[in-house]
Amino acid sequence: MIRKISLLFAAGCLGGLLNSLTVWGFGVAEITTAQGVKIAPQLTPAWLYPRIVWGGIWGMLFLIAWRQQAWLLRGLLFSLGPTLVQLFIVFPYKAQKGMAGLELGELTPAFVVFFNAVWGITTAWWIRLTRAA
Repeated sequence: MIRKISLLFAAGCLGGLLNSLTVWGFGVAEITTAQGVKIAPQLTPAWLYPRIVWGGIWGMLFLIAWRQQAWLLRGLLFSLGPTLVQLFIVFPYKAQKGMAGLELGELTPAFVVFFNAVWGITTAWWIRLTRAA
């Protein structure tokens, strides 16, 4: 069980890293800004570290039993957990950016769904890859 939990945490951390680099890259490339969304973080350890750790914690969702061949669907479905927390807890209560982060722009929810899908797909892929080894 410790091996499985370690794998899930590491996979979630990798997902968190790729999610963060995607968010940052979209900001640098001004993709979010061009769509009227004010999400363009600086790539600093203070911003990156908690996102990687939380990615690992969210990786524990993958303890929920699921058919192995459905890894992509599993990643997409499990990405809804952090998406819902971001939109309906973090943005309105912690960041004070309104429900679903709409103060950051009307398309904020769509970007959050996409960015967290990157986390979910990466995490599910890494779990599948390491179990095949």
